[in-house]
Amino acid sequence: QVQFVESGGGLVQPGGSLRLSCKVSGVIPDYYAIGWFRQAPGKEREGVSCISSHDGRAFYSDSVKGRFTISRDHAKNTVYLQMNSLKPEDTAVYYCGGDINIPKMVAAVVRGTPLARGSWGQGTQVTVSS
Repeated sequence: QVQFVESGGGLVQPGGSLRLSCKVSGVIPDYYAIGWFRQAPGKEREGVSCISSHDGRAFYSDSVKGRFTISRDHAKNTVYLQMNSLKPEDTAVYYCGGDINIPKMVAAVVRGTPLARGSWGQGTQVTVSS
C-alpha cells in the first residue's frame, strides 16, 4: 500500500509563506494522482492541489491558484506544496493522499466534487494569524 507522511506546517503571519512536504512510500502505480487537501474545524475536506505521478501535470483550486505551487521530486519520493501570500482563511489541517482515479481527484480539486476516503497521511497544521 502507498503511505504518506506530511510535514512543514506551522504558524505564519498573513502574507507569509510555508512549504509543506509529503513523503511517499510503497509501490506507486504509474498512473496515479497525489493531492493536497485541507480541512478546517467543522468544515468539509477541501481539495487544494494535485499532481499526476507520470507526467507532473498540476491542478489547483480557484482559492489558491496563483499563490500555491505543487511540485514533486522523484529522487526523494516527495511532493511539495509551496504556499505564498497566505491568508487567515488558509488555516486548516493539510493532508496529502493519493488515488488511481486521476480524473476524480482533479475534479475534487478544480470543481469541489466529493472524493471518497482513501490513502491519506495524518496531516500537518497550518495556522495563518497575526
